[in-house]
Amino acid sequence: MSGSDLTPRQYAVLITVFLNEGLSQTHLVEKTGIDRSTLADIVRRLLKKGYLQRRRTKEDARAYAVKLTQGGMQALKAAEPVTRRIDDKILGALPAGQRDRFLQDLNTIINALSRVDATPPPRGSR
Repeated sequence: MSGSDLTPRQYAVLITVFLNEGLSQTHLVEKTGIDRSTLADIVRRLLKKGYLQRRRTKEDARAYAVKLTQGGMQALKAAEPVTRRIDDKILGALPAGQRDRFLQDLNTIINALSRVDATPPPRGSR
């Protein structure tokens, strides 16, 4: 992410918060796949930069929900040209006719993994 003051994981957290306003940090772990302690550190750094706000959730006073600030929105907009170049470079490795299929397959994988993550473990497996 050179040219941006965000790391790839920070960008992933910001874009996830942008797309899912008010997620708890626990749900951010589920959505991003970043482990809990690493995510807590990333959120702490993004709070310090002024890119996120954090407040207690109504459902669970022990949990925090995060929200994008105006500064966070500006950071995402500033990173957009960099992310677009990265996307173009990755997709450029494929012939033009295969790019749409590749993106469809990626979405299929992501959706399948989301369903697996949302499925509770069988009884007695914990």
